[in-house]
Amino acid sequence: MAADQAGITFVKRHALDVRITHWIVALCFILLALSGLAFFFPPFFFLTALFGGGETARILHPWIGLVLALGYLYLFLRFVGACLWHSDDSRWISRLGQVMSGHDENLPEVGKFNAGQKLYFWAMALLILVLLASGVITWNEYFAHATSIPAQRIAVLAHSIAAALAILGFIVHIHMVTWEPGTLRAMVNGTVSGGWGWKHHRKWLREVVSAGRAKPGTNAPPAE
Repeated sequence: MAADQAGITFVKRHALDVRITHWIVALCFILLALSGLAFFFPPFFFLTALFGGGETARILHPWIGLVLALGYLYLFLRFVGACLWHSDDSRWISRLGQVMSGHDENLPEVGKFNAGQKLYFWAMALLILVLLASGVITWNEYFAHATSIPAQRIAVLAHSIAAALAILGFIVHIHMVTWEPGTLRAMVNGTVSGGWGWKHHRKWLREVVSAGRAKPGTNAPPAE
């Protein structure tokens, strides 16, 4: 990018409602991970102090889970069309080594989301569905008499496995966001620099430019 700040072009990537919902979901996920670890591993029980104690944490955990599920449902409906799998995604994922090494000259042009982001989107949708269903089954305050003990035992196991996978996925998600400079800006300010879009999501950038949604920056911060 040119050193002249006024010459930087910024492109709208995420609307305000998407960004707010994303951060609500992220906050809920962190709270659920902390309280869940406290329930599952006795050495981490001290984390319940963040919620006002073990009993309060136990009461809040399922309600926070419902908020997360509703928030992700909203994001799912917003992005499901952009996350459908195409032949270019298979080509992109088959060349993941080039992506990780930075030698991505021969990769297919990427739309709104790349194949890795799409896989994360669908994986989290499935895991949240499992967490929601298993969480309701084990929500004894309201559903203790509606399910059997064997069903609750299976639900606890499914809930624990799904939670562990979701936490691992969340860690990878954070790593990928911090690994590519300029990515976090999309969920903070809602925009990305034209250079970032050209490097990572060229097909999407072409669509944005053709629609006239790319605007030159005025006194804008330098591209990350």
